Amino acid sequence: MKTYEALTLSIVEIAKNAGAFIREQALKFNPEMTEQKGLHDLVSYVDRTAEQMILTALNLLLPEAGFIAEESGTKAAAEFNWIVDPLDGTTNFVHGVPIYSVSIALQQKDKIVSGVVYEVSRDECFYAWQGSQAFLNERAITVSPTKTLANSLIATGFPYNDFSRMEGYLQLFDDLMRNSRGLRRLGSAAVDLAYVACGRFEAFYEYSLNPWDVAAGAFIVEQAGGQLSDFSSGENWLFGGEICASNKHIHNELNSKINKYM
Repeated sequence: MKTYEALTLSIVEIAKNAGAFIREQALKFNPEMTEQKGLHDLVSYVDRTAEQMILTALNLLLPEAGFIAEESGTKAAAEFNWIVDPLDGTTNFVHGVPIYSVSIALQQKDKIVSGVVYEVSRDECFYAWQGSQAFLNERAITVSPTKTLANSLIATGFPYNDFSRMEGYLQLFDDLMRNSRGLRRLGSAAVDLAYVACGRFEAFYEYSLNPWDVAAGAFIVEQAGGQLSDFSSGENWLFGGEICASNKHIHNELNSKINKYM
């Protein structure tokens, strides 16, 4: 097997190739070609074609690996599994809002060992591998040095079909609006996490998530010096459907608020 570094640099090229296809389609995409998988849950031929491009290339790169992919489902292997979101931010894409990304992670047994998030419209590629720093377009990145929640800019995601925790979510939203520099909702969890990794946001939290939404971005946050947890300060952020990712300095302060309301 190739080294984690060599694998990751190959994944970068795979993500960029899929991103080039997505960028090309964005110029001529007709929203009427969109399908609805569930309540407010959109998909199009762009998602499906990009995923097939990615999975085909990844299979050539590491034939023994299985996958967990948004559109193709799960075909797990014993040791290595790809975790793939071909177009994180489909709703943005459909509406012509230029924030969406390709997200690819490699899991070895129960541990993520490589992650790539390619933000298509800005041509920004965030990546890291086990034991490495985190990078943005070949430049090393780190999380923000901000020490307090009061001086932090926080990212979140709005639930679009799971409203079971809305009361607590809105109470938390109110608290953070009053006690931070503000909240942002970009519409791509992978991009939110990448922005935490490079210091644009101090933290990101969201619930009702899937592993392909967070696997690559969260790993990059860790390699950039950040901290991850679920809403109970535990470690079940990958498959638990909820995540708090931060620059580490404000993690306890933010997570205590999340735990209080959520």
